[in-house]
Amino acid sequence: MDALETNNNRRNFLKNSIYGSIAIIGLGEIPAFAKQHATKITILHTNDVHSHIDPFPDNDPKYPGLGGVARRAALIKKIRHEEKNVLLLDAGDIYQGTYYFNKYGGELELKLMSQMGYDASTIGNHDFDNGLEGIVNKLQYANFPFLCANYDFSDTIMNGKTSVYKIFEKEGVKIGVFGLGIELEGLVGKQNYGNTKYIDPMVKAAETAIHLKNEKKCDVIICLSHLGFKYAEKKISDVEFAKQSRYIDLIIGGHTHTFLDRPLVTKNRDGKDICVAQVGWAGIKLGRIDIYLDKNNKKKLIEGTAHTLTNNFDIT
Repeated sequence: MDALETNNNRRNFLKNSIYGSIAIIGLGEIPAFAKQHATKITILHTNDVHSHIDPFPDNDPKYPGLGGVARRAALIKKIRHEEKNVLLLDAGDIYQGTYYFNKYGGELELKLMSQMGYDASTIGNHDFDNGLEGIVNKLQYANFPFLCANYDFSDTIMNGKTSVYKIFEKEGVKIGVFGLGIELEGLVGKQNYGNTKYIDPMVKAAETAIHLKNEKKCDVIICLSHLGFKYAEKKISDVEFAKQSRYIDLIIGGHTHTFLDRPLVTKNRDGKDICVAQVGWAGIKLGRIDIYLDKNNKKKLIEGTAHTLTNNFDIT
């Protein structure tokens, strides 16, 4: 492959991954011409990376050459260079799935996430695979918080190791981020989660969203959810959660490994638009949500897409 072809491949990848397949969701309908007067917040997100550090091999039957931490890091760096207000978030299941977890128990994953500058993550069920001790012993390698509103760790060694929410401020815009975890009983061995108490996620989500909106005066509220996108059976999922919610603008989900090229838009209990995003698994995609906020009239515009990390990506 000559240099010209390599450069063309790189340009095509960046064009398709960053600017293509964009869904526009009007929350209050800011006209396109008014974007220049709004504050732009860019949310980058992953979920269910499952210890996939390297790209899939080129001969993989489903995901040939896709993914890889180095490509993700390069794309994150590029977007941060282009945008002023970036948050990088993860919706859980960081651990389990490759030799790297078997060998290092999560240390490498958290070190790499810290180097990429993750701002927050929630906890997935597979993050318990080495027990509570396995989580606590590796938290020293994470320079970002783990957020979970509905796991009560007070009677465990995880007590005080997580937060319900965190508020970020970008150009005067307050962004409240909180986390929700899936029920562990029947999914995770009791010995791995010990005396962790599971609290109804809908109750905790309502309490937290009201607190962030009314008490903390957040302009944007984001939930990092490991509940799962949608189920055939009657079970709480991101889609059902979104319909019952209030004040939440965006749910970044995980657990079901659902590939969404753009966020799903549905109505919350007040009839307002809410976005649900998820980008599959294994670090194959990086999600991107751009939020435009006009603080004068409290209107928002949200644009969402997903960037596929292909083997044509030149990180040099």
